[in-house]
Amino acid sequence: MKKKDKLLIILMTILPWLSIPFIGKRTLKRFLPGSLFMSLYLIAEGRFAEKKKWWWFPYSIKPNVLAELPLIFGPFLVGALWILKYTYGKFNLYLLVNILIDSFFTYFGLKWLKKIGYVSLVRLTRFQLSIVFLIKTFVLYGFQIVYEKCCHLSKNSSL
Repeated sequence: MKKKDKLLIILMTILPWLSIPFIGKRTLKRFLPGSLFMSLYLIAEGRFAEKKKWWWFPYSIKPNVLAELPLIFGPFLVGALWILKYTYGKFNLYLLVNILIDSFFTYFGLKWLKKIGYVSLVRLTRFQLSIVFLIKTFVLYGFQIVYEKCCHLSKNSSL
């Protein structure tokens, strides 16, 4: 991987975080637990995918560190916050937005990441990757529903 491409990966991780001051404290407090949960889910999925050879990251940050961490803690975590901010409570819109963004990544972003030598699919097709993304879409929304119900219950019980 070229030095320029490594810089792009670093920017891909950092640039989304520059939008956080605009998201609002209330939104951050409300949706950060779900976004962090999904980040942990993605780390576990990455380990599983590594063993199953779903995809391959020839680039690595350090030995024994998932190479997809820049994607997980950059655009995915911050993107989940923004998507939840504008679509939570409107499931059809949430689903549509996620399908569009995931499809864009799967069919265009992945092509660019492969071109710079960051990642390539091995045992998954793009369609199968889309299904994996769709599952994560439901997991995130489901977690947020459960989290909000638990928080609502705990607030009522403290009265």
